[in-house]
Parts: sequence; C-alpha cells; structure tokens
Amino acid sequence: MRLIARCLFAAGFAAASALPHAAAAQMTTATRQVVDRILRSSEWRDTSATPYADGLTNPDARIRTLAQRELWRSRDPLFAKRDSLPALPAPPKYDDPAWRLRFRALGRDTTNCAGLATAIADESWHVRLRAADLVRVNCTSDAQLMATLRAWAQNPATNAARPPAGVSWHSSAHALVALARVAPADARALLPRYVASPVPHLRNYAAQAAGIVYDTASLRRLAADANDNVKETAVTALARVAGHSSDDVILGAVSAQGYQAVRAAARALKESPRGDAVLSAALTMALRLRGDSSETSRDARMALVERIAEFAKPTDWPRIAPLLSDFDCTVAKAVAAVGTKLGVNDAARCVPLPISLPPNTASIALGAVAPRLRVVMADSSGGGVIVVRLRGDIAPIMAARVLELAQRGAYNGLTWHRVEPDFVVQGGGGGNEYVGHPRFFRDELGTVPHVRGTVGMSTRGHDTGDGQWFFNVRDNLRLNRDYTVFAEVIEGIEVVDRILEGDVIARVEVVR
Repeated sequence: MRLIARCLFAAGFAAASALPHAAAAQMTTATRQVVDRILRSSEWRDTSATPYADGLTNPDARIRTLAQRELWRSRDPLFAKRDSLPALPAPPKYDDPAWRLRFRALGRDTTNCAGLATAIADESWHVRLRAADLVRVNCTSDAQLMATLRAWAQNPATNAARPPAGVSWHSSAHALVALARVAPADARALLPRYVASPVPHLRNYAAQAAGIVYDTASLRRLAADANDNVKETAVTALARVAGHSSDDVILGAVSAQGYQAVRAAARALKESPRGDAVLSAALTMALRLRGDSSETSRDARMALVERIAEFAKPTDWPRIAPLLSDFDCTVAKAVAAVGTKLGVNDAARCVPLPISLPPNTASIALGAVAPRLRVVMADSSGGGVIVVRLRGDIAPIMAARVLELAQRGAYNGLTWHRVEPDFVVQGGGGGNEYVGHPRFFRDELGTVPHVRGTVGMSTRGHDTGDGQWFFNVRDNLRLNRDYTVFAEVIEGIEVVDRILEGDVIARVEVVR
C-alpha cells in the first residue's frame, strides 16, 4: 500500500508540475481557501494543523502534492525528503562568458606576477579588479603593474556613475587597498582624499586601506561616518588596530541607525575597560531595536545581549528584565540566559509577530498566476534589463512575498552590494548583509538546484530570509542544502554578468 501511495503521489506531483496555465487558472474560491490554509500552516511550521490532513485527502492531485510537500517542510528544517520528490522543470542553461574563465584561472594565486600584469589590462573589469586584489609585495618589482595601480589610485571618481562597459570608483578603490598592502607610504599619502570623498564606496575602501596601514586617525573619522556601511568597516578595523584605546568612538557607533554598524560596534567592545558605559549603551540600543519590530535586526540585537551578559551585575537586572518580552524568541531566550547567569530565573516571554500571506499566494502555488519581474538597472550603473520568472511551483510563499515587495516599489533604488564574479551577485537590501526586509522569509527548500541563472534568497540562518536576492552566476550546488531558489533568469543573463559592486536597481516592474 505504501508503494502504491508513493506512486500515486509521484503521478500527482508530475501532473501538477506539468499543468497548463489554462487548467491551473480554473481555481474556485473553495480551492483557494484550502490551499491558503495549507500554506499558512506551513508558514507557521505547524505540523499538527488539520489543513495538511484535509489536503492529503483532497480529490485535486495538485492540492495533495502541495499538502505533502508543505507537511514535510514543516517537520524537517532541511527538508531531507525533497530528494524523493519527482523533479520539477529545470531552469534555463547558460554558458559562462569567456572573461569568467580568465577570472577563474587567476584563482587565489598571488605569486604569478606576470599573469597578474596581463590580467590587470584585461578587457573585462571583473578580471582587472581581481588582479589588483591579488597583488602582493612580491610583485612590486613589476614596474608596469605598479604604475597601473598608482594611476588608478591617483584619480578617484567624484560620483558613482559608470558606462555599460566601464567603472567609476571601482578601479581607484581596489588600487588603494592594493597599495596599502604593497606600498603603504603611497596609500597613506592618498588616504585623505578618499576619507573626504563624497562617494561612500570610496570611503568604505578607505577604511579597509586605513586598517591595513594602521592609520588610526582616518579610522576614527570614518567610524563616525554618516554612512553606516562605512562606519561598520571602520569600527571593525579600528578595534583591530587600536584595541580599546578608541572605545570612545566605537561607543558612539552603538547608537547607529544601521544594524550592521550596531553589530560591529557591540562586537568590538568585547572586554572593554569601559564596562558600565558599554552596558548602558547596549541596554538603550537593545530597547530601541525591540521597538523597531524588525526581525532582521536579530544579529545586532544578539551582539548587544552578549555585551549585556558580559558587563551586567545582579543589581542591573531590573534594567535588563524588560527585554525578556520580545517578538523574537531567540533574543528573548538569550536575555533569559543572562538572568540565569545573574541568579534570576525569569522566563522568556516571546509573542511572535503575526504572519499574513499575500492575497495571491494560493494562485501562485497552483500556477494560476505565473509572475515575471523586470529588473531595470539604472543608466548610471550601465543600464540593461533582467527578466526573472518567479517559481511558485517551488517556493509559492516566497515568490508571492517578493512579488508583493516589487509591486510596492521596495527594490527601487537599492543596490547590488555583494559582487563575487565567480559565485553570486547579491543585493536588494540596505547595501550590506544585515539590513533587509523587516520580516523574515521562511525557507522553502526544493528540488531545483542552485545552478547558473537561478535566483536565491539571502539568509543568515534557517528561516531568516531578508528579502535580498542573489543571482547564481555559476553552478553553486553546495547551496542546495540551505538556501531557497525562488526564481530564475529568463532574459538578460549578460546584464547580470556585468554588474559591479554598488550598481543601482532603477526599478523592478511586474510583467503581466
């Protein structure tokens, strides 16, 4: 009987995945309500919910398949049984551009100075910048290589605009950091121009270079920068090169707006001799971040709780106790652990924020709606259009949420902040890894692998999707275990390939 059931399930799954849009569009109100209840149960990870049982006995094969899959997802965070499901339609296949093969050939080799000298004049800026990143002291005898780095560094851009096949601030920024490694006197002489630059990206790279050459004065200035990405980089470097002698500046960063800077400051203040001041700053900020009701502030808040645990005394518990009540159970439990350490046995009191599904989630899950998004790159970032197809057959809730964000214009004007030309291109958040959509996206791991051209959801742990996308620019099968594929590129893969760090999304349009 079990074998028969498995075969029926597989047949139903195959029928559902191959269902024509015309048939899928025949969705009654009752069907939509059944699907909606199943998806809501899955979103809450409620394995005892009756909608699964109702779905598994539904006469519609699509609903039976959906109920089984969502029940398995709810029971197993890594969804191990997904490999037993029949394969869904594969994403398009794309060849690598020729420049990526040259990029890949560079690898991590810092000893091939002749190869780096050739690569730094490559027609592809991805290859050129990679070559600059690999230059070490052993290559300083190559006069042409050093002349190129100095020429790039001498002329930092005054804005972030770039032509389609060119760069703006990128070459000078990478050259400055390279010079900091191999010609520190040159880098020190150039740093004041970068520290005062109107381009935040250049100030960010200035903080990296200042950390390499131990320029504490520049780092102190950048640690108070108006841009929290710059502040994060500078605080991290300052703590490394100056120890706790600059805790006065780092304490100021604890109250930053950006979660990334708050996290960096809290981590940098570990073992600070100014424990009372750190405790007060951490408590104040922890209460403020709780008021933000942003789930993606978790990493920053956990770093603050670590400092509270480090410096609190039993007499401080009345100031800490209000943090026991929280919308994030992970944070609330960490605060309760602080109480235990102080001899208090108060329990965490967490009330998770309510979860609601976008109204068209059921239609996307059954294929009645198959949305596509048109990502229009800003002309100042080289322009171009990328069309992605949302995969509601794999990740219906995530697809519906991304669609809703796009309809609200949430991605318009945001950037691609992480560009690893032989791995991923990631963005659509606050320009860093720690600031994204305030509500977590739950994982929807599936059977479609992370191959070139697929689009995944950024996370910082299980069920912590932050609304940021990443394009897989090569096959990244090691990501299958932990990251959800929710879309695939169907047009414009060449535009994805030429994205550079900091490139701006003009807008994301819904293609009807």
